[in-house]
Amino acid sequence: MSDLLVITGLSGAGRSEFSSDLEDLGWFVIDRLPPDILTKVADLAVGPESPWDRVAFALKADTVEGDCLRALDDLREVSNRMRVVFLDCSTEELVRRYKGSRRPHPFPGASGIEAGIEEERALMQPVRTIADLVIDTSDISVHDLRDKVTELYGEEGDRSMRTSVTSFGFKHGAPRDTDMLMDCRFIPNPHWVDELRPLSGMDAPVQDFVLGQDMAASFLDQLEEMLCRLLPAYEAQGKAYLSIAFGCTGGRHRSVAVAEAMAVRLRERGFDPSVRHRDLDR
Repeated sequence: MSDLLVITGLSGAGRSEFSSDLEDLGWFVIDRLPPDILTKVADLAVGPESPWDRVAFALKADTVEGDCLRALDDLREVSNRMRVVFLDCSTEELVRRYKGSRRPHPFPGASGIEAGIEEERALMQPVRTIADLVIDTSDISVHDLRDKVTELYGEEGDRSMRTSVTSFGFKHGAPRDTDMLMDCRFIPNPHWVDELRPLSGMDAPVQDFVLGQDMAASFLDQLEEMLCRLLPAYEAQGKAYLSIAFGCTGGRHRSVAVAEAMAVRLRERGFDPSVRHRDLDR
């Protein structure tokens, strides 16, 4: 029978990062599943014919009500290997994170972010009480959280240094705690080309436009050589995780194309980076 993990907690406490870290470790993660079909999907996901040996459900706070509490009880009947992880965080730190990201809190109280956080905290308290593990992320960086996830839920082969490549848009805020941040705004912007504007950096015409620029090609060549020297050196010093972020204005064209291209180059050189496009669907 498969291992079954439920990840929940306060909004902004790191549920998405926790889920992404599990995926990098080979877990099959299902996000935002309605509580009323949770057990039905779990039956399929962890049953004897399931192709996955490690399955996780990530539940948003605004779906965690009475129905979900009952579903969690039912899940324990589905699998005796189910565990619930609750991600907690101080109100002060959550306020700082939300103000820094400029994203609205899912419980926008009339009195501001802090009131919304406290409303959510009260709603989530019954779930926190039944959790098998509570992790307070108030003073944990995304890198420390990844190390924690690996320590708790990784396997022997997961202990080597992991590399991630991320694209983002500066207008949505730069990612926190990235190790290397590259600004791709020196490349001409496909947004101003009418036929390219509705496309993204995942589409071949945009990739051809971006990567066909002389400066982009030179940039990638030199960055590839630098990374191929640095990655083994970082790992030799015991670094567990290295994040490389590429930014452009909106996070849809240039940074996406460059991040994809660099990931391909690194794989061709024997590395295995994970890739995430943070703002692609905004």
